[in-house]
Parts: sequence; C-alpha cells; structure tokens
Amino acid sequence: MKRTPKIIKVFFICAAMAASSGQLVSQTPADNEAAKSKPELVRLKLTDGTYLVVDEAWETNQGVWYRQGSMSHLAPKDRVKMIERGDPAPPKEKISKTKNENDGPLFMRPVEQPPAKVAETDHNGVFDKPAWIYLKGGARVEADSASESAAGVWYKRGPMSVFLDHSRVDRIEPEDMEKVADADTGKKERGWSTGSSKLDSLIKQNGIRHGVDPYLIFLVMEQESHFNSRVVSPKGAVGLMQLMPGTGARYGVRHPFDPAQNVSGGTRYLHELLNRFNNRVDLVLASYNAGEGAVIKFGHKVPPYKETRNYVKQISYRYRRIPGKPKAPATTGAGAAASAK
Repeated sequence: MKRTPKIIKVFFICAAMAASSGQLVSQTPADNEAAKSKPELVRLKLTDGTYLVVDEAWETNQGVWYRQGSMSHLAPKDRVKMIERGDPAPPKEKISKTKNENDGPLFMRPVEQPPAKVAETDHNGVFDKPAWIYLKGGARVEADSASESAAGVWYKRGPMSVFLDHSRVDRIEPEDMEKVADADTGKKERGWSTGSSKLDSLIKQNGIRHGVDPYLIFLVMEQESHFNSRVVSPKGAVGLMQLMPGTGARYGVRHPFDPAQNVSGGTRYLHELLNRFNNRVDLVLASYNAGEGAVIKFGHKVPPYKETRNYVKQISYRYRRIPGKPKAPATTGAGAAASAK
C-alpha cells in the first residue's frame, strides 16, 4: 500500500514528459523552417549615409563587429551610426516647394552629331578671309587665306605659301563659321581646352564617334593625368586616360603612351560604363576610379572610399556647370566588367 502512490506519481510524471516532448518535436521543425524561409535583414548605417548589408552584427567596446559569410570584420564606432534589423520602412514622399537644379542623379548630356556645314566661298573655292583647313585624320591648319582646286589647296600663313594635296584635305571652313559652330555646341561657353589643338581634336572626334560628351572626356583626362601622356601611376595606370593594362588590352591599345590610342581606349571604356549605368555620370566616374565591381558591391552607389568620393565630387561639380540639364535616357545598355585601378 505504501508503494502505490509512488508508482502512480512516477507514471504521471513520465506521461507529462512524453506529452511535452511530443509537442516540442512537432513544433520545432516548423519553427526552423519558418526561420530559414525568411532570415532577418541586418544593415549597418554608416556615418556617410550609405548602408552595408551583413549577415549579423553586434556592438562591443572595441567597435561594431559584423559577419559576411564566413568572415568577421571590425568597424570603428565612429564609422557606424546604427545597426538596423528587419526590412527597411518604405521611404516617405517628400514634397518640396523649391527644387534645386542640382538635385537628383547627374546624367550625361546627349552627344549630338555636328550638322553638315556648307562653307561660304568666294569665286569657286577661294577663301580671302582666315579659314581652317581640316585634314583627314583629325588635324587642322589655320590659314590667312586659301585657294582650293582639283589638285589640292594652296594656303597662306604669314609670308609663307604652302600646298596640300587634295587626298590630305577633308574640308575648308571660314574662321567665322568655326566660331559659330563652337557657340552652337556650347564649347565656347564652357571654354575648355587642353592647350593642344591636336589633343582637343582627338577628344572631340572620339567623343562624337563613340557617343561620349567630349567635355566629360576632357574632365576625366584632366583629373587623371593633367594632359601628360607619359605619366604612370603607382598602380600601373598609363597615359592620358590612365588606362590599366587589362583595360587597354581589352580595347586594343598596344601603345598606351600614344595619345590617339590612349584617348580612343579611354573613351570606349567610358562609353561602355555609360551604357552599363544608364548614363549616370556619378556611377561612371566611380567605376572609372574604383572599378565596376566596387560600385556593384555597394548596391550601385558610389563606394565609401575617400579617394573615389573626392574624385566623383570634383568632376561632377564641374560637369554640372554646363548650360541646360541633361535628361535620363529611355533605355539601358549592357557592359562588361573591367579591372579597378
């Protein structure tokens, strides 16, 4: 009789444990599946306004530790503003009464093909006034006067008279027409020049040929090399447009110190980046400086590198100071990745 209560008590305890364990087994897989189906989103909001998506993050006295994949990193406290968990709230629409013309992303100005010009001549090919003689290949010659015939062109410059074979001459334009053309395209208002008429011509020709604003090419070249065709960076970038060996090889640049090849390769690279990033000048400049991979890694935004941000800021500020506001293109092209400098 004394053992009966103990047996009954043990029985009830075992039954309760079995019931609870059964409930645990039936609920745990479902909970795990729910957790796996929707992992928590963790983002680090940095002090410069950008975000870094990570797998996990936690604060310590040393700073903010965060994990990406199998690697853990430490970020200084003064760089991380806060840790955000969960899906971000949808942005609220802001209604602004005043709109700054510099607000929003900066897009490249569409490149217009120069209209065909009909030169006004006197007496069947005789130019009594100053004129520009455009040669095939891009160079041009300034003349005090010129006379064109089927054989070629005689022109005077100061006390000298020079003959050019017809096969070398592309066209002749009065100097007044050249000034009007520059004013129509805005180049006179921008007032840009490398100091070399030959180099200016290379920039304009490649810009028109590949659909890149010549003024943007000029700004990139000035920032990269200051128009020094022999400069080599510590990382191996070469020439006027500071092409890395891999980028130059992709565009067939065999002699990177040759201005014609270097400008052509750099312009084609800018064209590819403009197609890839939908004519967004800030992203194109960031890619040119840090590589497309860095821009893609940070969510199609300018990477938080001090050098890259200063590079983009300086060129974008000058590029904005042009007449009119470029519009975003309707379509997006595709491009390929290149090596970062």
